[in-house]
Amino acid sequence: MVNFSKIKYYEGPSASTATPTVNRTDLCIYGASSAGIAAAIQAIRMGLKVVVTEFGERVGGLTTGGLGATDIGNKAAIGGISREFYQALGRHYGTTEGDGTQWTFEPSVAEAVYLNWIEQYGIEVHFGQRLERLEKKNGKIIRLVTENGNIYEAGMFIDATYEGDLLAAAGVSYHVGREANSVYKETLNGIQFGSPHHRFNAFIDPYVIPGKPDSGLLYGVSDAAPGVQGEGDRSVQAYNFRICLTNVPENRIPFPAPPNYDPDKFTLLARYIQAGIWDALRLHTKMPKGKTDLNNKGAVSTDHIGMNYEWPEGSYARREEIFRDHLQYNLGMLYFLSNDDRVPEAIREEVRQWGLPADEYMAFGHWTPQLYIREARRMVSDVVMNEGHCRGFQSVSDPIGLAAYTMDSHNCRRIVLGGQCVNEGNVEIPPTRPYPISYRSIVPKEEECVNLIVPICLSSSHIAYGSIRMEPVFMILGQSAATAAALALKADVPVQNLDYDQLRKRLVEDNQILEWAKA
Repeated sequence: MVNFSKIKYYEGPSASTATPTVNRTDLCIYGASSAGIAAAIQAIRMGLKVVVTEFGERVGGLTTGGLGATDIGNKAAIGGISREFYQALGRHYGTTEGDGTQWTFEPSVAEAVYLNWIEQYGIEVHFGQRLERLEKKNGKIIRLVTENGNIYEAGMFIDATYEGDLLAAAGVSYHVGREANSVYKETLNGIQFGSPHHRFNAFIDPYVIPGKPDSGLLYGVSDAAPGVQGEGDRSVQAYNFRICLTNVPENRIPFPAPPNYDPDKFTLLARYIQAGIWDALRLHTKMPKGKTDLNNKGAVSTDHIGMNYEWPEGSYARREEIFRDHLQYNLGMLYFLSNDDRVPEAIREEVRQWGLPADEYMAFGHWTPQLYIREARRMVSDVVMNEGHCRGFQSVSDPIGLAAYTMDSHNCRRIVLGGQCVNEGNVEIPPTRPYPISYRSIVPKEEECVNLIVPICLSSSHIAYGSIRMEPVFMILGQSAATAAALALKADVPVQNLDYDQLRKRLVEDNQILEWAKA
């Protein structure tokens, strides 16, 4: 049985502890994501005293939260602790090919690797520590205060959250949404029509009563104006859950109806299927032991298009509402496809072969508590990674790691155009080759904060972030961020004034890959 009371993002405000603790360390990492754990390991290897403060109750972020089919781009571009992680998975599964790396894995196994590392390195992880405020002096973060009154003081801070909550609290500049192409001289940013991927391949009427606009729009369709190709807006590429499923009968929990299940929310999907298109749940990537990582596929699938715009800057309570809405939509879709009479029996039977794995997320109702935050805030610093860097038109002088994935944006809007449903925002264009990420893109402007490093919500345009935002890269950037923090502390300089040659030397010593050899 699925216990829905266990599936949540936010527990509500933390009660003040009777005796709040004051934690003093060299480095405070906010967020136990993959980047946060990699940063903690590197910092400890360099002799720092470290604490990881985590909003929720688990480690690893999306890497342990369902994304078991790693999005990579080019495996040879992954070095350092990031590669160590995939080698640890390989040892677990007995992988013998290549250098023993394993790129597909079960969430529970990924979590076990991180927990083993935490024990091995003696990493302090404080769960349930929700940021309330920061205190700064002379451009420097002095302390982080959580809802329950606990205080974290450190010489350096790393924001390892998917939302950039720490950088925002520190008063660092950031952007939410899509920039216009004109801002960074790009071609793939802003409003984007014309993608051949995840589009409607049949005419689908958007109205409650087909052909009658005054009957209102179906759930999931927006009345937003189309806008102009390449024009910027505040929309955010769609979120979903990366859903771990199984077809092993003895481990399979049939899909339950989520709370407040409403079959009318899936009328658009029903019409698409009835038009002859069935691809919504066909992006299964096989993982070990009969499990899969289910992602979005096609025009109407698990991506909850247009329903996430308030997440990046939302309150904890508002994010919980958005989280619940995405849960109801994703799990509701699985239940709908398994049971609704509007779905052909052959499809219902196909979907019923799958279910939630009984041996995953036992503490969270067998459903991942990690929503796929594909982008949220993005810092704006002295270097903004953009399409030019991805295509090799612009170079950086201070590389700290490589990215290699497709410039990838999921759809941002579903609107009405010419009387039919149209998805807008999808982009899937590969970079020329693996390309370097600038150190200056993970540190704020010096006048804004001198002891903060941001490996996830780094300084990047929307479309370049779509290429950078992969879990192996976040681990790479987390390691580089911690290396920079340790060296800056030792030199007693702002992170912006760190001697790059020293940083580069240490990164190379620690097996980070900073350059791609020309073919």
